[in-house]
Amino acid sequence: MSNIPNTTQPFGVLLGYAPGGVPAYSSDYDSASTTDYPKRSSYRSYIDGVYMGYKWQCVEFARRWMYINYGYIFDDVAMAYDIFDLRSVRHLASNNRLPLNAFRNGSKSHPVLGSLLIWQEGGEFEDTGHVAVVTEVKPNYIRIAEQNVGHGQWQEGQDYARELSAKTTADGEYWVKCSYGDAEILGWMTQTDDTRHAEPRPAKNTALSAIKSRHADASSAPRRSWLNMANNDEAAFVEMMGGHFLTTSAADQSRYFLLSKTAIDDLEYATNELHGLFMHATDYVLCHDDLLAKFNLPKAVLPKIRQSWDNRLNQLITSRFDFAQTADGLKVYEYNCDSASCYMEAGKVQGKWGQHYQLTDSEDAGKALFHDLSRAWEKSHAKGLVHILRDHDPEEEYHALFIQQTLEAAGIASKIIIQLEGLAWDKQGTIRDQDGDAVNWVWKTWSWETALDQIRAECEDDASHAVFEPQWSLGKPLRLSDVLLRKNIMVFEPLWTLIPSNKAILPVLWQLFPNHPLLLNSAFELTDELKTTGYVEKPIVGRCGANIALFDRDQQLLEATSGGFAQQEKIYQQFYPLPKVDKYYTQVCTFTASGVYAGSCVRVDTSMVINKNSDCMPLRYISDKAFLNDG
Repeated sequence: MSNIPNTTQPFGVLLGYAPGGVPAYSSDYDSASTTDYPKRSSYRSYIDGVYMGYKWQCVEFARRWMYINYGYIFDDVAMAYDIFDLRSVRHLASNNRLPLNAFRNGSKSHPVLGSLLIWQEGGEFEDTGHVAVVTEVKPNYIRIAEQNVGHGQWQEGQDYARELSAKTTADGEYWVKCSYGDAEILGWMTQTDDTRHAEPRPAKNTALSAIKSRHADASSAPRRSWLNMANNDEAAFVEMMGGHFLTTSAADQSRYFLLSKTAIDDLEYATNELHGLFMHATDYVLCHDDLLAKFNLPKAVLPKIRQSWDNRLNQLITSRFDFAQTADGLKVYEYNCDSASCYMEAGKVQGKWGQHYQLTDSEDAGKALFHDLSRAWEKSHAKGLVHILRDHDPEEEYHALFIQQTLEAAGIASKIIIQLEGLAWDKQGTIRDQDGDAVNWVWKTWSWETALDQIRAECEDDASHAVFEPQWSLGKPLRLSDVLLRKNIMVFEPLWTLIPSNKAILPVLWQLFPNHPLLLNSAFELTDELKTTGYVEKPIVGRCGANIALFDRDQQLLEATSGGFAQQEKIYQQFYPLPKVDKYYTQVCTFTASGVYAGSCVRVDTSMVINKNSDCMPLRYISDKAFLNDG
């Protein structure tokens, strides 16, 4: 039996108390009061200044229960199922690490009071998995306390949310039955020194982190044309490339790059975890004016950035991380939250390339991206016509058309606007297109910096412009900033993405999460430590690898790029070169949909710096066994 409470309570309503007097709350987000929870930071849960998680999710409850009862917490995780891979907790008072062991469902080491029951991703728990706290264990049932499964109050007098059936076998195995037929219980986590029957943490096989370069059999490609010219986005891509090509190199039309399934799993984990870290750092920056000043943003727009962040409806559709993947592990270079590129190459073109070359022994690393972006639109608050704004640029054309396809798949109507053609004020100050449709939701290929440049020019030196507000009058020409910063227009990607996309976030991350295995040492000033490792000098605002300089341990310049960002303030990041695969420096890019991993691609170049002209090439993956046996 499961005894799932079935009367939904509004968000934040007390549902019951778990052992130790730990309250559990309703997480019915649709009913959240904008008065009680007026901004994004209202959803962050803290005790004694220690971050517990997002209100009122399952991970937040499990961490809070541990802290209140035992004084320790497990590390931040991107998804609940990731807890099953942890092997320690941190005792806050002593800052000591204590062992946390994982036991597979069916283990002879039974759960105990305080164990964490962990569900795998999928089914009822979709992308995230689930975690609950064990409150009582009997041979034929187990009781658990939790948040974010049902939103009903617990029965009076009980200190648990649900009861699950269990079975103890004759040889002592303990099995817990999941109450959902499409979900799977991985097992339980217990803070104990006893490792009997515990799941080992597999030793890392560095060979599985390699990137291999391969060529498809050109004789298996029956024809030269392989993109569908009846689809506008594919036709625009073919026109820009001058044919049915993914790369500009004639000698590399059949080349692709290969990863192991473990490497793909590592990329997924890293992407999800890093998104959480960048969001934490964004909130931290917006709470500290001294740090925010380092981002070189117009003072007049800072209140609007904070408003954008505080509005919990202003969510991402897509974004991109750039990684160096080597045998020593993954390291992130930066996060492109604002006007990321290459999603059509990753989400459509490389898959069709694989079909063209009849590669049936490997998987397309971007096969889920289109579907996941469509789901992101379905879950977004863009319920009416979306206007897609782009410039006169071939790359922007096919990306705009690709996004239009994801909107269509989500059942959302859209129009593409080139620059601001056809947009104008009406008599009430509403922006309308040439057909008279109001502009309420916008997705753009332009970076926010383009609009900010207008604001810098117009009002940064004018003390009267404490907050930038678009000004309108009939017949007055529209500016990009008038559209993107209009109060009643929701823009994807939102204005707050200026913070995590700015390179100034990198030293903040290193300050908040020093020596994190996915991060590179970064600072606002050139430190002795960075000199000893070699370093990269980056403008805090830049695009496409512009104005980057690489220095080795002897502070000798290895390579530098030019561009239009030379006047920007700089940050310094540890030199961590891209792996060179055959003749190419190879960067792995991962994409998110609504902040969750959705696919991968590679960018390559003979230069050490990936730039606007660097090629995308197909990225595929195979099983670990096949990868290790691949010569």
